[in-house]
Amino acid sequence: MKLDNGKQNAHLTFKHNQHNGRHGWLRLTPAYSVPLVSKILEGHTYAATVLDPFSGTGTTALCASYMGLRGTGLEINPFLVWFSSVKFRQFSPATIEKTTSLGAIISVASSSDSAPAVDPPPIHNIERWWNVGELNYLCRLKACIIETSDKASDERDLLLVAFCRVVITLSNAAFNHQSMSFKDVDTAPRLFEIERDNADIFRRELSIVLNGAADNPRIPPSVVTGDARQPSRFLDGKYDMLITSPPYPNRMSYIRELRPYMYWLGFLTNGRDAGEFDWQAIGGTWGVATSRLAEWEPSGKAFTPTSLKKSLIGISDSKNDNGRLLANYVAKYFEDMWHHISDIGTVLNQDSEVHYIVGNSTFYSTLLPVEDIFKSMLQESGFNNVEIVKLRKRNSKKELFEFDVTGNKQQPTMQSTVCETRRTPRRRVPHR
Repeated sequence: MKLDNGKQNAHLTFKHNQHNGRHGWLRLTPAYSVPLVSKILEGHTYAATVLDPFSGTGTTALCASYMGLRGTGLEINPFLVWFSSVKFRQFSPATIEKTTSLGAIISVASSSDSAPAVDPPPIHNIERWWNVGELNYLCRLKACIIETSDKASDERDLLLVAFCRVVITLSNAAFNHQSMSFKDVDTAPRLFEIERDNADIFRRELSIVLNGAADNPRIPPSVVTGDARQPSRFLDGKYDMLITSPPYPNRMSYIRELRPYMYWLGFLTNGRDAGEFDWQAIGGTWGVATSRLAEWEPSGKAFTPTSLKKSLIGISDSKNDNGRLLANYVAKYFEDMWHHISDIGTVLNQDSEVHYIVGNSTFYSTLLPVEDIFKSMLQESGFNNVEIVKLRKRNSKKELFEFDVTGNKQQPTMQSTVCETRRTPRRRVPHR
């Protein structure tokens, strides 16, 4: 894959995944693309086990699985764990056929105003998300799915994935920014307005899900619930390759974009829990997570590269509004990442290769060289041959790019301590 790193290369982002089978089941802005993962894995068939410790929607593990490798994801968000577990399964033709039949029944039943309905989720300012007609339909659709399908069945999970797609399709959410905003809603009646056929939208979204479900991965991937700060606590095996994209240090709350799904499926019941989820995740800034940053203090035990120290001084300058708070945010992010990097080698095989897809950031007029900081941390933690490859320009700001920070982990052996020149050469990825 030949890249022009002066261009945005949208095919390396989530946009490429949107019409790509199971990879397109759920839109998540921070997700990276299948071609990026596939290109890294090309020529690495020896890498039988592939790990993504910031699994998200499971792109890495599923991509590896379709290539005949054993992919594993580590993820702290319970909704994403559930979603990935559905995305990773093998579905029989009988399951596809049964779900199709149930979907036909549900689409008819949910169209009736007299159909049973669940209560709407307790989302703050819910009318900003859905108009009254769409909200009422979603309440009926959810009730029909629960009443028609068996609990803890493959059929129900596939129907709920389709439901999640309908939730966002019928919403007033707009994705014309780095995360999400809301469309301007005109509540005044309009002449000749054509009402949407919500049941037809459900049938269409279910068809997309079932088409992906029929394309089973060669080896079922797996997802593990756990904190990426301490991967060795949650992962039992050893891995030949790591490909991941950690949350970027740009104060974009991941929970914000996931909230509608998490509320509708019962993973969230109030706003404070959303903040708690963000606090548990690295880089989270929603609600209580932001307020706690003001009181956070560094442990003094994390490795702090010189480039990070310089950035923190610039960000915390007294002329910057909230500069101290944002410096705390950046410092905590990299302390968390240091915990991750200093532990991740314990779950990697000798000569394993790592790829961290990261983006730099700016705070006020200070550039945060994320790629350089990751490189320094990997080197400090014992990784060798650490390199930075520029992948793409991220947006209109000329200084913002996305990078692949790559290296390999060579476990010390008695022989290598005697003669460093006898190390096994690193097997390089043919970078774009």
